[in-house]
Amino acid sequence: MYGNFYPGLGDNGFGFLSVSAQTRPPETGSNLLIIILAVVIGLLLVVTATFFITRYLNTKFMKSQQLDAENIILVSRQKAQEIEEEARENANQIAKDAETEIKRRRGELTREEDRLQKRRAEIDARIEKLEQREANLNKRQSNLDKRSNEIDKMAAKQLEELQKIAQMTTEEARQELLNMVEKDSRNDMARIIRQIEQEARMDGEKKAREIIATAIQRIASDQVSEVTTSIVNLPGEEMKGRIVGRNGRNIRAFEQAAGVDVIVDDTPEAVMISCFDPIRREVARRALDRLILDGRIHPANIEKTLNEEEKEVQKLIIEAGEQAAFEAGVVGLHPEIIKMLGRLKYRTSYGQNQLSHSVEVAKLSSVIASELGANVELARLGALLHDLGKAMDHNTEGTHAKIGAEFAKRYGVNPKAINIIESHHHEVDQESVEAVIVEAADAISGARPGARREDLELYIKRLRALEEIANSHKGVQNSYAIQAGREIRIIVTPEEVDDLEATYLARDIAHQVEETMQYPGQIKVTVIRETRAVDYAK
Repeated sequence: MYGNFYPGLGDNGFGFLSVSAQTRPPETGSNLLIIILAVVIGLLLVVTATFFITRYLNTKFMKSQQLDAENIILVSRQKAQEIEEEARENANQIAKDAETEIKRRRGELTREEDRLQKRRAEIDARIEKLEQREANLNKRQSNLDKRSNEIDKMAAKQLEELQKIAQMTTEEARQELLNMVEKDSRNDMARIIRQIEQEARMDGEKKAREIIATAIQRIASDQVSEVTTSIVNLPGEEMKGRIVGRNGRNIRAFEQAAGVDVIVDDTPEAVMISCFDPIRREVARRALDRLILDGRIHPANIEKTLNEEEKEVQKLIIEAGEQAAFEAGVVGLHPEIIKMLGRLKYRTSYGQNQLSHSVEVAKLSSVIASELGANVELARLGALLHDLGKAMDHNTEGTHAKIGAEFAKRYGVNPKAINIIESHHHEVDQESVEAVIVEAADAISGARPGARREDLELYIKRLRALEEIANSHKGVQNSYAIQAGREIRIIVTPEEVDDLEATYLARDIAHQVEETMQYPGQIKVTVIRETRAVDYAK
């Protein structure tokens, strides 16, 4: 019996209600098998189609990826070629630039060599002039020697005539005069010795310090050699025309605004600035250097640049004054004194910078004062400010010692330090041992070899002349020029020269040095006589 057909889901999942197997007809089972086979075959066909489609797609994707890779490689090669070509062009350009730079450098070297050749020619010309001048001096010296021999002959004749008139030989007259002077001198020497001993006992340590300080002092020269010009180097000769300007407009504006004289002469690639005021000269030099570098040289820019450089120089002056005070170990100075002290940086004496000289004198004074037990701080202060007036003496009437003392007094400096400033050239009396110490340190700083400009050959000749003058006298055993030619020490034979003759010998040598030599300051003549008594015990 057939089962009933009901639409919907059944236990077999085909949308039919299951019926009893016993009641299903055989055709139904075969149809089911056919359906199942059809489904399986369909699934196999779907899987096979999917496989082939997937394989086709993968093959197509791989080909597409391969084409993209080949395109990327091709583009990369093209870019690499472009980069290589660009690199070659850059390398060629760099080589061309290097070759141009080398040619320019060679041109500069050629011009520099030409300039050096010109300088050598100028130096050779100067040397030739100096040799001619030396030859003229030798001729003059020979003429002077002839005149000296003539004078000696005339003196000998006059001496013979005097001996005839006096009816006494020179030795007899000298011996009689010496006997008369010896008697008076011995009494005077005994009285002076007793007086010195009494003063030494009364003054004690203070007098001893003054004697020691006086023994080491040397008086420096009062003359000052100023450098009143500055040279400004130019990059080329055409710059001179730009400095002068049309109808001299630029150079007149510069001279009027700076207060200096600009000298444009035949000196190659250089102009000269002249002015008695070293500060104005320095401001003008710096301003002209800046204008040359800037290239804009016209009246408006000239005035602006001068104002800016003046402010800059004022800052440098203050910094130099503060640095000098720090190096000298002096504190508490008024700002105006610091500023005036810094101006000494642009002042020289015999080629020696005055600010460096003041610091050196302060250090020397502190050492001497500490050795002698004097006031070290006072010596430093007075030494640092002793040449303060040299920063003002070019535009203020009076000596630099007076000007410096008045300026220091105006700003409350210690009165003893003011006396040191005012008396270091003996314009007033020295009131303290520190004043003598500063004077000695000032002389030491200025007199040491190399401190001030002096020709080496003249220096050696002066020392040799001193020793020759000393050795020319009778009884002199040896002589030595020391202290850079500021002192001559003479050792005499005691058997030939007694104590009284040693005094006369020192005076005669000093007079002969004054008459025959030229020198700055003073030269001390010291005659040393040593007596030794020797015996043997047998």
